[in-house]
Amino acid sequence: MPNCSFCDDSIPKGTGLMYVKKDGTIFYFCSSKCKKNNLVLGREGRRQKWTPAAKKFMAREAMKKEPSKKPSKK
Repeated sequence: MPNCSFCDDSIPKGTGLMYVKKDGTIFYFCSSKCKKNNLVLGREGRRQKWTPAAKKFMAREAMKKEPSKKPSKK
């Protein structure tokens, strides 16, 4: 099963949309919402709060910003 090119959500078999550009690049979309956001509006999935890709991205960024806490020696 391919993942959505915009939101990185898994696409169940028999659903979704495959879009092929003239240069041969293949995009898989789970919904028309993802297709419009990517192709028409030119947005990135990891920057939209509602996508699973954004949630993964924000969690990763939070881990980078948070300093590592080491146990203090007594």
